[in-house]
Amino acid sequence: MKGDTSPCERIDLAEPAGRDRLAALRGRLVSQGDVISPASRQRTIDVFGEPLSPRQVVQRICDDVRAGGREAVLDYTRRIDRADVTAETFLATPEALAAAHAAAAPEFLAAVRRIGDRVRRFQEAVLARDVRVPLEGGGWLGQRYVPLARVGVCVPGGAAAYPSTLLMTVVPARVAGVDQIVVVAPPTPFGADNPLVLATCHELGVQSVVRAGGAQAVAALAYGVEGLPRADKIVGPGNLFVALAKEYVFGDVAIDSIAGPSEIVIVADESARPDLVAADMLAQAEHSPGSAILLTASRGLADAVAAALAEQVAVLERAALTRDSLARFAGIVVTRSDEESADLAHELAPEHLSIDTRDPEATLTRIRHVGAAFLGPYSPVAAGDYAAGPSHVLPTGGTARFAAGLSANDFVRGGSVIALTRADLAGLAADIRTLADVEGLTAHRRSVEARLG
Repeated sequence: MKGDTSPCERIDLAEPAGRDRLAALRGRLVSQGDVISPASRQRTIDVFGEPLSPRQVVQRICDDVRAGGREAVLDYTRRIDRADVTAETFLATPEALAAAHAAAAPEFLAAVRRIGDRVRRFQEAVLARDVRVPLEGGGWLGQRYVPLARVGVCVPGGAAAYPSTLLMTVVPARVAGVDQIVVVAPPTPFGADNPLVLATCHELGVQSVVRAGGAQAVAALAYGVEGLPRADKIVGPGNLFVALAKEYVFGDVAIDSIAGPSEIVIVADESARPDLVAADMLAQAEHSPGSAILLTASRGLADAVAAALAEQVAVLERAALTRDSLARFAGIVVTRSDEESADLAHELAPEHLSIDTRDPEATLTRIRHVGAAFLGPYSPVAAGDYAAGPSHVLPTGGTARFAAGLSANDFVRGGSVIALTRADLAGLAADIRTLADVEGLTAHRRSVEARLG
């Protein structure tokens, strides 16, 4: 808009090109699958001797790890992360975990325990329970849930340390009953070599911490290497190469999702506080990249939020990166009604949905597709990221249309149980005969008749 000083794009859906501009804005971040920085492109050339795409890089690494085992993981760790990890230092030692825990500040460990308790209570409440349905003939049908045996957790370690990721992945797995949990993190000051990450692992009972990250760590979990048996499932966030590696190994191992950059959609009306809306947009933009989109029918709120963004971004520690995210991936969208705002949020199917309207629960009834919803001015996304209880591992890029956030139920496998008496089978026999004959599977019919005489 002419004269607009907003640090992010301003879109008016009353204008003919409004919808197209919103679609283009949304697509910039969702379509980042093969877009990398110049530095990453040069690193690819340095490592592989040619300008491979991210997908080609991931395929090369995963295939090499499948064939070469731990030595391939160590080789890529040296070449990509420039860290001299050996077979002897591939795993963090129990002594290192214990020492980090002993050295951690008491207030940090107390916070970890309080958050762990909140996450545990929530996950225990949502965990699926065995089901047993009695039958008239004395038999029963059931659904049984058993925990996965071995789970791998990816923890980022590039720009910051993330003890919160451990809480939001390990605790749900523990609630589900998983015994063997392996954490993989790059051998960096923010990853597997970070004292607070190691202290949190020790506090949560994690004894296996692998000093490797990226696609090579995902491949090691998927295929198994010396000293590291293959996992049943891989969960947790990571960069583009981790996401593409999880996609590549899916089928050899289960995964939680193929996550992209963080995102928020805010639905607000004129009752919302502009400074709080701006603060929530900035909290996502500082991920860099991170998407933040405000949907509102109030032009007054849109103007005030734009002004608040410009004011607040100036004092942030990551101001330059956040401004870049705002300019490329954020937008203030003026809709034609509150109903249109809610309907657009439903279409966008965001990872995080913040609703700041007079009646947030009523607004939510119009929005089915969302990873996690945050209702009212006192429910910032940061509460979900760090402390509230539900996991912060959520579907991104519009995949909330069909995917859900991580929970304890992702670490159990359901299986049905059928226990019939003769009377129960006799009651089913006629229908079995009919379908078996229609499908030409006469051995199926005979297997029933042989029991009934």
